[in-house]
Amino acid sequence: MPNAIRLTGIEKFFDEDSVIVTKTDQRGVITYANKTFLEVSEYFEKDVVGKPHNMIRHPDMPHCIFRKMWSRIKSGKEIFAYVVNRTKLGNHYWVLAHVTPSFNTEQQIVGFHSNRRVPDRTSLTEVIVPLYQKLSALEREVPDLDTGITVADSYLRKMLQEKGIGYDQFIFSI
Repeated sequence: MPNAIRLTGIEKFFDEDSVIVTKTDQRGVITYANKTFLEVSEYFEKDVVGKPHNMIRHPDMPHCIFRKMWSRIKSGKEIFAYVVNRTKLGNHYWVLAHVTPSFNTEQQIVGFHSNRRVPDRTSLTEVIVPLYQKLSALEREVPDLDTGITVADSYLRKMLQEKGIGYDQFIFSI
């Protein structure tokens, strides 16, 4: 079980010219994973195809960011987000993810496609990591997860409002 994986604190890196690619069905079950994904995540293809994509979810990743992502892509829009993932061996790796819905000929969403690149290190250390630590702390401060996610999302919305920018502008500005 992925939740039983012991975290090592070791960060994995991948080549700046590489792109991690996965495809899922509408429920987030992996239907395709490229070689880079398999190498970085330390899984074999047989371990991931047919499994929920959240098997690589790192516990330090704020739930409110995933809620924002799912809301956006289920509405037919793309999203960019910084994400920390967990590997099979308990290591972790950061990505700048671009997630898009996949449509059939009737323009119905049939799945999702995610391309991940190496994130900007300064953006991570100076902005994203402290922000995600704050969002995660807010999510844990209340007894139930749904309320925690709402509190963290409100914090994020207020922060963006004070900056006078939307989420997408924020991601591209850092």
